[in-house]
Amino acid sequence: MPLQLGDPVPDFNATTTQGPIRFHEWMGDGWAVLFSHPKDFTPVCTTELGEVSRLKPEFDRRNVKVAGLSVDPLDSHARWAEDIRETQGHALNFPLIADPDRTISSLYGMIHPNADNTLTVRSVFVVGPDRKLKLTLTYPASTGRNFDEILRVIDSLQLTAKHSVATPVNWKQGQDVIIASSLSDDDARTKFPEGWSAPKPYLRIVPQPGSKR
Repeated sequence: MPLQLGDPVPDFNATTTQGPIRFHEWMGDGWAVLFSHPKDFTPVCTTELGEVSRLKPEFDRRNVKVAGLSVDPLDSHARWAEDIRETQGHALNFPLIADPDRTISSLYGMIHPNADNTLTVRSVFVVGPDRKLKLTLTYPASTGRNFDEILRVIDSLQLTAKHSVATPVNWKQGQDVIIASSLSDDDARTKFPEGWSAPKPYLRIVPQPGSKR
């Protein structure tokens, strides 16, 4: 049964480029992004790992830990890390998990037999502090991921977890949001005493809570 949104994510022990980890313990009290790569020394993956290394301060600022995974062994990861540093200009600065027996890949449903029965697809799992799955994305092996979009989604997930709002299409940090449909108008008046604009009764728009205008 594939992991679904809201499911507790499996814990696991792993060997990584930064030493052994136990996933839930490694997460601490924050968020995590776990993303898989079909194999080492693939061109698209090389660019992705360099980009996540470049963006790591942005993940840190959001209290999000990142970990990559590939089905190749640790010694292969070490050689690949040197290529990433050389070609992308950013050294690998987060754990890259070795999964040669495909235990973790199978646990998280990262192998899609109709695409390839041995290699992982480009999966992304965003996990909340409650160890539950908040987002999953699956890309084909030929398409690189957009990690700016993943950061944008994390901003939305963290905001909406704290406030009774949802984020509209193409929303970015600091833009207007929508009052959650689960909130009655009476309750909304308590949470949003300055009011809202409503082009339709079900579409109640307010400034992002906590944003400076």
